[in-house]
This record gives sequence, structure tokens and C-alpha cells, in this order.
Amino acid sequence: MAHTSTPGVVRLAPPGTGLPWPELQIARLLFRFRRLRGSRASFDADMERERRLILGLVGNASEEDNAARVLIPRLPGLEDSSRQWSVWMTLDHLRIVNEGVVRIMGELLAGRSPAGAASTAAVKPAVDVDSSVIESFERSCDSVVKLVASAANLRTAARYAHPWFGPLDAFGWHAMVSMHMSIHRRQIEAIRRTRRSCTSDR
Repeated sequence: MAHTSTPGVVRLAPPGTGLPWPELQIARLLFRFRRLRGSRASFDADMERERRLILGLVGNASEEDNAARVLIPRLPGLEDSSRQWSVWMTLDHLRIVNEGVVRIMGELLAGRSPAGAASTAAVKPAVDVDSSVIESFERSCDSVVKLVASAANLRTAARYAHPWFGPLDAFGWHAMVSMHMSIHRRQIEAIRRTRRSCTSDR
């Protein structure tokens, strides 16, 4: 596949298409295992580690590199429609998801199931996002950490369905949001590798 760091004519699957069926089944099994083996403390630690790694990757690149939309091979856990993003777009997506998870968990902790259905198509980033997204990304991470710390029990009776993993309690959403950070940290690493390859070929 040819590398590109500009949004050329590339036909990608529509947002919300999801993962290939075999990969989705594997992802569901791995996520179930994660919920069984994990804990509030381990998910908190995972999120903080991924946050530090992401900010390190962002800080070690130029504004131009972070703003460039780069077509990468599709990674496990990543929709096809999401593989031509910039680093700033990836942070914006994480910000959107983190804020959404805070709203969902807040409702579940209050004993309510949120209205409507979660959709991966609804959390795609803005194309023209810039470095100001760093601050909003940081705030969204802080919001997740603060909410989890304030909760007496994440094993809520109320559930809300994730589009891939089905109905989850607040503990399940906590497990998901920390795992989600790791998927997109790997995406940023792939953007970096592909961007370096593109520029070295010029």
C-alpha cells in the first residue's frame, strides 16, 4: 500500500461499519477476559500509562507532523474509516469518547440507563482540529479519573450497550475507556512510523 500524508482519494469503509466479524469475536473474548481479570486500580493505571505515552508522542513531534493526515494500515480494534487521521484528530476522538464515557458512567452510577444508542460513527473527530485539542484531551482524561475516584461501586445494576461489546455496567465502561486509549496510542505510533517513511522517501 502506498503511503500518504495528505488526504488524497482513498476509499474507506463508512464510519460505523465496525470490525470484520472474526476480529470482532476475538475482541469480545479479549474484552470479557479483561473485565474478569481487571480491577478499578488496574484500569486507572492503564489509563494513566497510556495518557503519558500519548502525550510523549505528541510532544516529540512538530506541529506539522501532528497536523498531517496519514493513511496507515488498519490496526486491530480500529475501524477502516479511522485510518486516515492526523495525531490531532486522534486526540480529538479520544476526547470525544472520554467525555461520552463520563456521561454514560455518571448516568449508570445514578441508577439510570442513558437514552439513545452508542454509535462509533458519532464519535469521529473534527478534520480541522489543532494543537488546542491537547488541553481538552487532558481535561477529558481528568474527568474520567475524577468520576471513577468518586464512585463507591462501579458494579452498577444499570447497563448501557456498547456497539461492539453489548450492555456494560460502569465497571465495564471503565475497562473499555482505558483499553480504548491503548488502541489509539498504537494508532499514533503507526502515524509516526508512516509519516517518517513518507518524508524519508522524498
